Amino acid sequence: MVPANALKFYINGAWVDPVEPRTVDVINPATEAVLGQVSIGSAKDVDLAVAAARAAFPGYSKTTREERMALLEKIIAGYKKRFNEMGAVISAEMGAPLAMAVKMQAGAGMGHFMTALAILKDFKFAENWGSTEILREPIGVAGMITPWNWPANQITCKIAPALATGCTMVLKPSEIAPYNAILIAEILHEAGVPKGVFNLVNGDGPGVGSAMAAHPGIDIMSFTGSTRAGVEVAIRAAPTVKRVSQELGGKSPNILLDDCDFPKMVTAGVQACMRNSGQSCNAPTRMLVPAARMKEVAGIAKAAAESLKVGDPNADGIDLGPVVSAAQWQKIQGLIAKGIEGGATLAAGGPGRPEGLTKGYYVRPTIFADVDNKMTIAQEEIFGPVLVIIPYKDEADAIKIANDTPFGLAAYVESGDREHAVRVAREIKAGMVHINMAFADGKAPFGGMKQSGNGREWGKFGFDEYLEVKSVLGYNAA
Repeated sequence: MVPANALKFYINGAWVDPVEPRTVDVINPATEAVLGQVSIGSAKDVDLAVAAARAAFPGYSKTTREERMALLEKIIAGYKKRFNEMGAVISAEMGAPLAMAVKMQAGAGMGHFMTALAILKDFKFAENWGSTEILREPIGVAGMITPWNWPANQITCKIAPALATGCTMVLKPSEIAPYNAILIAEILHEAGVPKGVFNLVNGDGPGVGSAMAAHPGIDIMSFTGSTRAGVEVAIRAAPTVKRVSQELGGKSPNILLDDCDFPKMVTAGVQACMRNSGQSCNAPTRMLVPAARMKEVAGIAKAAAESLKVGDPNADGIDLGPVVSAAQWQKIQGLIAKGIEGGATLAAGGPGRPEGLTKGYYVRPTIFADVDNKMTIAQEEIFGPVLVIIPYKDEADAIKIANDTPFGLAAYVESGDREHAVRVAREIKAGMVHINMAFADGKAPFGGMKQSGNGREWGKFGFDEYLEVKSVLGYNAA
């Protein structure tokens, strides 16, 4: 389960030792046992990786569309061979149920490579606008910092478009769940990615992330994580005026309009909130319902939450595994306590582990009803299996509550009348709005507004992040 290269970094096409040896334990959240170690890098390792990426950029940026397509095809073939291994590693290091980790976590990682390949076939890197030519050129060296909650997804939605557009890169994955990134590096190496094009330095935020953000040799920082950490990346990047793309936190509203199928949509909303043990930035964590239907909704939500099976990620029929770490478990427990102290109605779940589980970072699927949107549990991102249900007076009030948050990543609207739902969706300040629990679209832009970030990933929009636009005037002048 622990990759052979766990204590090494991938720099300039080779697995190398850190400049200064230092390790941290990787914990299996289901057992609280040490899964293995990973090396923690420093600014010196970042310097080596950036130097390799800068040296590789002139050559790689000039490769043809066909050469990059062939490279992506080899990467996809290599990923397919290690698909089940990828899922198993993700499950072990961050706790997702094995079946979900293979199908959804590893599957999402594969999906971004396949989408990038499809888009690259017809992507317009040059357009003629009369006498002017518009060029889209690779920006340079990309620094990438990714989190632990959907690790392969968030790594590949950055590296796939970067490879497709001709950029080189340095990746720092989360030190909490780093092994999937090592597998991805091995896949890229075996596919023949030229040396220096992709570089991997494991580490923490203060030691590696900060050095990357401030590094003058990096042209864009692509960051996914908490809003707090995103602010730090932006501050450190500012003196070099590099581009900063951020996909940050969320507290996504889920408006159930009075004409929706309540038993169906309340249940679907609970399941979507709880998926991945609530550790999704775009999870619908605030359910907004007509005030007169609060008791009815709370009862449906309670039944839905209590039907979810929490336990060993390797066991059959498990819906939720543990949350990722002791620190995350303690944070969630503290916020559940605040919800109770604040006067919200505890409809399901509550403090502590689920019954029968004495070890592992397991959280009881928790439902709070009668929540005021000003409460801490309605404003802070809990990042655990906790849903808050908020009453609204009328449609205008629902929209006001939905927008009364510092975040703006995702939103959800449920209605028996699709046109009605769309009208409401257009009033919500969020980067993505799902109508009647519509699935994510791998070609649609993924990103948020307000404190949820300022960039867009996935599909063609992911390509745009790694391209500079240049106009050549007089190109076709008479």
